[in-house]
Amino acid sequence: MAERKPIESWLTDMDGVLIHEGVPIPGADAFIKKLRETGKPFLVLTNNSIYTARDLHARLGRMGLDVPVENIWTSALATAQFLDDQRPGGTAYVIGEAGLTTALHDIGYILTDQEPDYVVLGETRTYSFEALTKAIRLINAGARFICTNPDETGPSAEGPLPATGSVAALITKATGRDPYFAGKPNPLMMRTGLNAIGAHSETSAMIGDRMDTDVLAGLEAGMETFLVLTGVTMPDHIDRYPFRASTVVDSIADLVDRV
Repeated sequence: MAERKPIESWLTDMDGVLIHEGVPIPGADAFIKKLRETGKPFLVLTNNSIYTARDLHARLGRMGLDVPVENIWTSALATAQFLDDQRPGGTAYVIGEAGLTTALHDIGYILTDQEPDYVVLGETRTYSFEALTKAIRLINAGARFICTNPDETGPSAEGPLPATGSVAALITKATGRDPYFAGKPNPLMMRTGLNAIGAHSETSAMIGDRMDTDVLAGLEAGMETFLVLTGVTMPDHIDRYPFRASTVVDSIADLVDRV
């Protein structure tokens, strides 16, 4: 097996790697600081499409993590990039929050419920029966079905919450149409992110807390992968998967000296 090239660029998931339930994970601040001191290209990624990059910059800043806006890449931004490449200046009916609607506005999309090119489903805490019914009818009428990410649950202080993947399953059941997921584990999100920072997969690494999204996305994008055990995937879950992370570490603190 050919030896991998030195890591020159870093991509890292946010929830479960840098923060957990709104609290920084020990070592996250040192890791971000080291990246900025060395000047190595990096991105903080999240499948959560609720917030804009500017929102996340402010939220992370309040936790003591200084991540520039241009170093944040969300599934909403990846979705917008995909749609802009596929059908520039199109139209969409959107179920989601400001992170998604802002990203689509920024590429010149018109948001409408009148014969849209796409139905785009993102993360929200207020899924309405009326909105889901409209989405189902528009898809049945010919709109293409796009989702920001396939995560079935998301974290909260009270426990798991149903996320985009679960709601997408409901719409699929009602329409018989499967969505195209733009976020992890789709390597598209990784490749567009790498392009955004001018990085190459052969010299880049992906850090994540989930085997089924983070590690899989990094693997399929041709990157070195690191699994941290501070989030979703527990040590006894690792062998359930038919693929492996390049390296498993306890937390992001173990990777500071690798930068």
